[in-house]
Amino acid sequence: MSKPEQIPITRHLSYDKLVQMIKAEKNCRVVQRLIFIKARYEGKSVKEASNIVGISRSNGNLWQQRWNSQGYEGLIPKFRGGSPSKLSDFQKTQLKEMLKERDNWLAREVQDLILQEFSVEYSLKQVWVILQNLKNNK
Repeated sequence: MSKPEQIPITRHLSYDKLVQMIKAEKNCRVVQRLIFIKARYEGKSVKEASNIVGISRSNGNLWQQRWNSQGYEGLIPKFRGGSPSKLSDFQKTQLKEMLKERDNWLAREVQDLILQEFSVEYSLKQVWVILQNLKNNK
């Protein structure tokens, strides 16, 4: 027999609404967290619910604390990932305008241009990522 949970789950939604949210959610990380919450609604312990979704019990405790205090919003990952860009948004706009001067830039040429104009060094891979982002954000 397991001992009672130290932190009870807050029922922000009905069980049926929670199941609907799991089916409709597009972010796989949020789905995983909602499945954890569903298991808690079903009476599973934090340890059991954590095992179901393949996380540590400490992560389960953290997810439940966020759910209890913030509801669904607490399950949405807050990180953006990576370091902040070395170029400001204004510099990226300037770069985009410079690149319009001609077609068919090589990544190496753009790398040199960024170094010359903004005194910022990027790897060729990161220059390619920047070019893709500039292309996609027309």
